[in-house]
Amino acid sequence: MSTYRFERILAPRSVALVGASPRPGSFGAAILRNLREAGFPGPIWPVNPQHAEIDGLPCIATVSDLPEPADLVVMVSPAETVPEVVAAAGARGCGGGVIVSARLGAGEGSAAEAARRSARQYGLRLLGPECMGLAIPGAKLNASLLAHLPPKGDLALIAQSRTVAAGIAEWAGGRGYGFSAVVSLGLALDVDVADCLDHFAADRGTRAILLHLETLHDAPKFMSAARAAARAKPVVVLRSGRSETWPGNGRAATHSGTLAKPDAVYDAAFRRAGLLRVNALHEMFSAVETLGRQRPFPGKRLAIAANGRGLGALAVDRLMDLGGTLAALSAETRERLDATLPATGLEPGTWNNPLDLGADAGGARYAAALDALLADRENDAVLVINVPTALSTGQAVAGAVAEAVRRGRKTSFRAKPVFAVSVGDGAAATVALGEAGIPRFATDAEAVEGFMHLVRYREAQDDLMKTPDSLPQDFSPDVAAARAIVGAAVAAGRSWLDPREVAGLFAAYAIPTLPVHFAEDADAAAEAAWPIIAAGGTVALKVVSPAIVHKSDVGGVHLDLTSEAAVREAAAEILARAARDRPDAALAGFVVQPMLRRRKARELIAGLTDDPVFGPVVVFGRGGTAVEVIDDRALALPPLDLRLAAELIGRTRVSRRLKAYRDVAAADERAIALVLVKIAQLAADLPEVRELDINPLLADETGVIAVDARVAVAPPQAAPRRDAGRGPSHARFAVRPYPTEWERRIALDTMRVFIRPVRPEDESLFEEFFRHVSETDLRLRFFAPVRDFSHAFLARLTQLDYARAIAFVAIDEETGAMLGAVRLHADANHETGEYAILIRSDLKGIGLGWLLMGLMIDWARTEGIRHVEGQVLRENSTMLAMCRKLGFTVRTDPSDPELMLVQLALDSARPAGES
Repeated sequence: MSTYRFERILAPRSVALVGASPRPGSFGAAILRNLREAGFPGPIWPVNPQHAEIDGLPCIATVSDLPEPADLVVMVSPAETVPEVVAAAGARGCGGGVIVSARLGAGEGSAAEAARRSARQYGLRLLGPECMGLAIPGAKLNASLLAHLPPKGDLALIAQSRTVAAGIAEWAGGRGYGFSAVVSLGLALDVDVADCLDHFAADRGTRAILLHLETLHDAPKFMSAARAAARAKPVVVLRSGRSETWPGNGRAATHSGTLAKPDAVYDAAFRRAGLLRVNALHEMFSAVETLGRQRPFPGKRLAIAANGRGLGALAVDRLMDLGGTLAALSAETRERLDATLPATGLEPGTWNNPLDLGADAGGARYAAALDALLADRENDAVLVINVPTALSTGQAVAGAVAEAVRRGRKTSFRAKPVFAVSVGDGAAATVALGEAGIPRFATDAEAVEGFMHLVRYREAQDDLMKTPDSLPQDFSPDVAAARAIVGAAVAAGRSWLDPREVAGLFAAYAIPTLPVHFAEDADAAAEAAWPIIAAGGTVALKVVSPAIVHKSDVGGVHLDLTSEAAVREAAAEILARAARDRPDAALAGFVVQPMLRRRKARELIAGLTDDPVFGPVVVFGRGGTAVEVIDDRALALPPLDLRLAAELIGRTRVSRRLKAYRDVAAADERAIALVLVKIAQLAADLPEVRELDINPLLADETGVIAVDARVAVAPPQAAPRRDAGRGPSHARFAVRPYPTEWERRIALDTMRVFIRPVRPEDESLFEEFFRHVSETDLRLRFFAPVRDFSHAFLARLTQLDYARAIAFVAIDEETGAMLGAVRLHADANHETGEYAILIRSDLKGIGLGWLLMGLMIDWARTEGIRHVEGQVLRENSTMLAMCRKLGFTVRTDPSDPELMLVQLALDSARPAGES
């Protein structure tokens, strides 16, 4: 339901408190006190049939007796009464509810499920149960168990845990940080994290979002909302339960499954969404301190000034630990420091970062150093560290630093961020720094963490806007062949593909593999080995058994066999060992493969596993038999492109071994990345594939080859998510994959046109297309002259969240030129979509616009969108005529007579293609 009726919860005009009580220490008494002390301006109605009045307010017996429907109903009554209260509130026309009550149970027959059904029946939005409540300082609303109403500000806090919400709000309020809202979700019976992200991403009163998570139940919905929110403003996430016992322990059938621990998957999801993750409350507080005072900035070069060499060195150590960059000092800055700072025994021009200002440094010395550093273009931010001594007062230093920062903002080419550690030792110093917008930290480590929070946020934003490399044009998997292989195995009730099927599957996706020869017994294995041995090679012999996951555990792999006799002897040893160690395992036979001689190749692992929350996950890392002990791995959510795959590789330690060193040539990292992209595509095409291991995947300068692999399969699962009904692969993915099923080839006039969804790598296609669109047509499309087709501008057109938006591009099959495009972006409730269309100026009148509009409308219908709407300039008579023929209503925009509003109700729309 997303943001439907959110205004009734977050901006209520009246509040009813069910379970209000005069008893000290009760939830009902605490929330009533908070509502009144916050100064809520609207009516507050205590609801309790056992009291005539509470604290001077007349009591109402039941929700049904309210004098008018309450916008917000807060429930602290016993769990068994909550369903009845929710039903009564819905019937009375109330807008939303907050269930603070606990122990409502879960699932069919529970009080929670009964409350949820009643709320859905009446369109009542619910927070909770088991939540702290909510506080909206700007509305003077404290319908919560918080100790105090936090000050008004521009940070939104969304928390699943009531105590974490209270802790963050209390700490931040004590430091003077304000909130646009504090929302405690509890068990999220209705309103969830994604709903709140959608709301606060669009809220003009919110500059940054603080998010606490424990677990998710609808990963696709969360990922879609999180990616949209992160593009709009900083989102800091803290997840508790990182060290939880993984339910998959002992059950994962592959190395990939074992490596993909739950918190590592969450981390991959946060990274993919562009969220800034912190791992502890103190890091969250550092983020609050930073975001409360500073805005994100480009760059990561930090300059440090301290009144002691040891203090600066500690800050540098922490900076290096976190992957930051210590700024260099320009020659001009060194000269300026020579001229403005007292002699320190250094040779002229030899100042280094960090600056040691001396234990006797006072305000004037700090100001002089800060003036120089703020003017230096060789750094991106400055950290000032001061420990008060008998030779200088912290308050004086704080005042001088604050004044230097103000001065720098007036004269610098941009407002450079400044961070402070222990500058000042009193309230006056804190106020001076706060008024200057300078984040203040207790330790150097916290300050560096705060700096790196903004660096990482900026990098995440940059990552979201990067254009991926194009895939090779000849990569076109044989999906039909792959589906036949997997489908046959599933139909036969098998859980694993046999080696020949794995080889066929990989061949369909052009994943290089060693030749596979299957043999039912020792004699057949020797016969299969002979041609390889006769040609001067050696062979590997491997046992084949669906029950034996890791062949080396039972001695099921013999290498470098040089004769038929050696093959027979190895087969006998494998059979004997398997009979002894795994008498329950049925053996299907053996695989014979030629030994591969790549002396300087690196052993890697590439795989796929199925996470219970996020669905398919791609795994990459260092391979070999000790892969789980080494635990050098990184995870990513599919779909992947070459850029995302390269970033995945770069997050492992083994990535350093892929570079050239000594007499070893660099491995072909693009070939490795391409394998990862192919695995991700395989997951999208074949929902029956649940786990996949390539271990080892050998990589060197000549490319990659899969030496050993396993693939687990199972019937597709029906997912009860919002994506249900939109294709099994879509339902399994947390990030909606490229929708291949919407590709079309159409004969139009004298050309063959390929229409497909837009991809991120289409940026250059759009850039060339705009060169063939007249200034008039560009103005009609964008409502203003457009001359700057920057990367950021083009990225917004080509990088889509297919769960919320679609854009179709038409391409001339003969020339590859872009002919036009149409797009539709759905609102957070997935009910209304806003469209836009642009055709190359020399191609009007051939029917391309009709085709694109029809396809866009078909997509909207399939997605369950109820209305398509848009704005059209009054002078754009061609577009207005098309809209009328397609069934759109057309009316003047009341806010601008030059704009026309067009809207199509899809249940009454003409079928696509009719005129």
